[in-house]
Amino acid sequence: MRWGGDTFAVFFHAEVFRGLREMAVKKKSKAKKKNSQLVIRINEDERDDFVALCDEMDTSAAREVRRFIRNFLAEHQSIEET
Repeated sequence: MRWGGDTFAVFFHAEVFRGLREMAVKKKSKAKKKNSQLVIRINEDERDDFVALCDEMDTSAAREVRRFIRNFLAEHQSIEET
C-alpha cells in the first residue's frame, strides 16, 4: 500500500486520538471515584457570587470545594500527627 498525504494524515490523527483516549482512561482509573455528595445550605447571593467567580476563573464550584476539603484535611491531619 502506498501512503499518500491524506492517508497518512488520517492515520496519524487516528493514532494520536487513540493515544489521548488511552491516557484519559488511565488517568480516570487512577483517580478516586466520586461516590458521595455533601449538601450544604448557604446564602443564595454568596452561592451565586461563588459560582460566577469560579466561571470567570475557568473552574467549577465543585472542583474548588473539593480542593478546599483536601487542603483542609491535609492541614489538620499534619497538625494532629505532630
